[in-house]
This record gives sequence, structure tokens and C-alpha cells, in this order.
Amino acid sequence: MVGVALPAIQADLGLSTSALQWVVSGYVLSYGGLLLLGGRTADLLGRRRVFLVAVAVFAVASLVGGLVDDGTLLIVTRLLKGVAAAFTAPAALSIITTTFAEGPARNRALGIFAVFGASGYSAGLVLSGLLTEIGWRWTFLLPVPVALVALVAAHRLLPHDRPDRTGGYDLPGAVIGVAAMLLLVYTVVEAPEVGWAAPRTLAQFAATALLLAAFVVIERRTAHPLVRLGILRSGPLARANLGATLFFGGYLGFQFLVMLYLQSVLGWTPLQTALGFLPAALIVAFGSPRMEPLIDRFGTSRTIAAGVVAHVVGYLLFLLVDRDAPYAIGVLPSMVLLGLGFMLAFASFNIQATAGIPDSEQGLAGGLLNTSLQVGGAVGLAVVTAVLVANGEGRTGPDALLAGFTPALVVITGFAVAGLGVALSGIVHRRPAPARTDELSPNG
Repeated sequence: MVGVALPAIQADLGLSTSALQWVVSGYVLSYGGLLLLGGRTADLLGRRRVFLVAVAVFAVASLVGGLVDDGTLLIVTRLLKGVAAAFTAPAALSIITTTFAEGPARNRALGIFAVFGASGYSAGLVLSGLLTEIGWRWTFLLPVPVALVALVAAHRLLPHDRPDRTGGYDLPGAVIGVAAMLLLVYTVVEAPEVGWAAPRTLAQFAATALLLAAFVVIERRTAHPLVRLGILRSGPLARANLGATLFFGGYLGFQFLVMLYLQSVLGWTPLQTALGFLPAALIVAFGSPRMEPLIDRFGTSRTIAAGVVAHVVGYLLFLLVDRDAPYAIGVLPSMVLLGLGFMLAFASFNIQATAGIPDSEQGLAGGLLNTSLQVGGAVGLAVVTAVLVANGEGRTGPDALLAGFTPALVVITGFAVAGLGVALSGIVHRRPAPARTDELSPNG
């Protein structure tokens, strides 16, 4: 919902483009930085308990965000919502993967999970377009009653689960790991404003590398690690995480760029912008329930590769088609391809990342995947913003956006092409085995 409202927020609160990205990146920062902790916490404290508390925090932060009048305070509420989501997302995914046995039943459940995500996304687009016409604050306030309904339903319907009493708390690993992820995401988000080669940026990247090295040492030596490093030896899990990083990095950069372009350059209303993106979400909502037979037949690597190809072609079309072309020619084909790409790839990423992982580490696997998505989104958004700022230097308004539009789309397409290489590696390096076991094996 926030994406459509960005131009209205920018105009009302007087934010620069660099500051505006923090409305998105503030959420990404806390979400991406805390996901590993959130996933492991769900395993250790109980998935139902963590889910309920996190949804309650999300509701409160949404309410406050709709009431503030300061850009900085708005970004703080987005940070808090990211914290809540960092615990909600892996808990939700692990509730599903521990409830349904690996195979067709779990694949079907994850397909339904993707349907509800896409349905929420499509509903959010339409509602945000309508609500932004009234006032952008309603895009923050509407999630409050939705979260409260989800909270009541989860309290009544989710079964109580047993926390993992065999594990312990890796406090040093949690502190160092969270610090490393937060610093990494913060650095890539701030780099467009500070400069990628600036001493501050380089020092932060060096500090991130040191923190990650310390994290690895701690995880190798502790009896109950936050992240069991052996889980990363799973070929499917590694491919799913790297592929998701590139896949979502390209898409989030595209969404940010095109939302601004349609409203600031072409003069579309928020509702027109929302409806322009709607076909992609509808394709995911209606197509995802039918993905399970396709994944069973062709395997996750092939469906992911097909989805990434759809995104590559969609970005190229948007790059090459005349910007004065009508919607049916200039925008709709790309939206259809983006929807097909998400339909094919998203559920497959979830299946591939959690296949062969024991129930006691499903929260961790979900946390790793969601961390990859958010870090990819942060990097993609930061790079696109950097390209826009660099090419628009000395210009203002629509002229600044137009100057960086084509270079930014080229970078976005590059993300997708790199993701295609990762997806194809899962097909090229297949080992002879019964159907799908090459992708469901914990050893890849």
C-alpha cells in the first residue's frame, strides 16, 4: 500500500527522493536485519506465541504511523513495523512447513500461502489508490483493523506448539549477527546519498565484513548456534536464497522507479497507478493455486528459471517500448510478464528453501529466505536510487527522474539476468535421481 502513496507522502511532508526511499528502506532495514533472529526465536519460543506478539506490535506501529506529522517519526514507525514483520514472516512460514509434510501437501499449502500474499498485495494496490485520493494516512491506518482480525483469528485457530527445548540461546551470535545485518542494510541504503566510494561507506562495509567474520567464528564454536552453518551446505537452499536476493532486488527497484514515473512524469493519479500494477497481482492470486502440479512435474529449478525469464523480458519491454504508447502497449505486457514471473517463482523459492530441512530448523530456513529477499530488496532499491540521483544531478522534478530512468531500468534488468544464471545453475548441475529429489535433497 505504501508504494502508491509515496509521491503524496513526499509532497505532504516535503521529503527529498533520498529521504523518501527511507519510507521503504526503513522497513527493509529492520525487517532484513532481524529476520534470522526472528526465525530462530520462533523455533525456540514457539511459533504461535511469536506470531501473536509480532502481529500486535505491527498493529500498534501502523496506528501511530497514520497519526504522525513528521517524516522522521513516520520512518521510525516503518522501522517498528519491519521489526514486527521480521518475527511474523518466518513464524508464519514455519507454522505451515511444520504442519504439512514435505511433498505435495506442503507444496499445496505453500501455494495457498502465496495466493493470500498476492491477494493482499492486489487488494492493497487498489485500496491504496483509493485511499491516497482521500489522504495517504489511510494507507497506514487501514492495516490496523486487518491486523486485529488476523490477531483474533490466529489466537483462536492456530494450535499451540512446543518450543524447541533442546536448543539454547546464542546471545553473542544474535547480537553480532543482528548488528552485521543491520549495518549491511543501512550501508547499502545510505550509500546513494553518501557515495559508494566515500570513506564512510567503505569503513561501514569493512566493519560489516568484520562482524560477519566474528559471527561465523561464534557460530562454529557455540553449542547452540543462531544459524547452524551446516544448513548452508544445502544446494537447493543456497540457490533459493541467492536467486531470491536477485529476483526481489530487481523487482523492488522496478516498483519504486515506475511508481514515481507514472505519477510524477506521466501525471497518473494514485488510483490509476494502482490499477496499472493490478494485473500482475491478479495473475499471481489466481495462478498460484495451480502451481503445485506444475512444480511436481518440472521441479523448482525449472519453474524458477521460467519465472525469472518472464521478469527479464518484462523489464526489457518496459525499457524499449515508446513511453507515449497507450497502457495496453506500453505498460500492460510488462505487468502480465511480472505477474507470470512471480506466479512461477515465488512459491518455488519457498519450497526449494525449506525442502529437506528438519522441523526444528524450519524457522531458521524461513528466516534465511526472507532475509535474502529483504537484503536483495534493499540493495536493489539503493542501487536504483543511486542511479537516479547520479543521473538527475543538477535537475529537479520530472526532469531528474527522466534523466535516470533508462539507466535505472538497465540496472534492474541486470539483476534479473544474474538471477537467471543462478536458476539455470540448478538445472545444469542436476544429478541423476528420481523425480524432484535432486531439488529436495538437503545436499543439493
